[in-house]
Amino acid sequence: MEKSLQRQSIRNDVRKKRRALTPAQQQQYALTISQRVMTHPRVMDAAQLAIFLSFDGELDTGPLIAALRLAGKQVYLPVLHPFTPGHLLFLRYDSHTPMVTNRLHIREPRLDVTRLLPIERLDILFTPLVAFDDTGQRLGMGGGFYDRTLMHWHRRLDGPLAIGLAHDCQQVDAIPAERWDIPLQEIITPSHHWRW
Repeated sequence: MEKSLQRQSIRNDVRKKRRALTPAQQQQYALTISQRVMTHPRVMDAAQLAIFLSFDGELDTGPLIAALRLAGKQVYLPVLHPFTPGHLLFLRYDSHTPMVTNRLHIREPRLDVTRLLPIERLDILFTPLVAFDDTGQRLGMGGGFYDRTLMHWHRRLDGPLAIGLAHDCQQVDAIPAERWDIPLQEIITPSHHWRW
């Protein structure tokens, strides 16, 4: 139980820090991340990338999504699986994609199986996170969606490269990991790029 309380305490502290960022800071960090990501060799070679729409003070992915589209990449967004609770699907996203608000109050594409891409066909999977440490351990919101998504693809050469995107203020000394936590292969912040 103590580990669970520690994890929730970290979530609360880091969410306060990222919500305290000013709109000008958010804009600057979003542009910096976009520039950093677009020069990543794996991103430059990638054709199909999944990313998230920012929520609750997360790093604004808007400029990066625009840059990916401009570079001719196919962009996909996560959608809550309608029949398998706790799992994600990935749907193609463009300027004409009909959007809905899911039960977690996050915008996502309206379910359309013709726009669905199996995870194994993704080249890159950008993940949100609440906090991270210098071992690649990520702490999410607690739903386990990305841990379940990455469970079968973690460090496999035939799966997507998982890259976390975060503000620098989201780094903590250590995350008390649970057995189901899947560490990330890379994390990019406005000032650093970690690889494991």
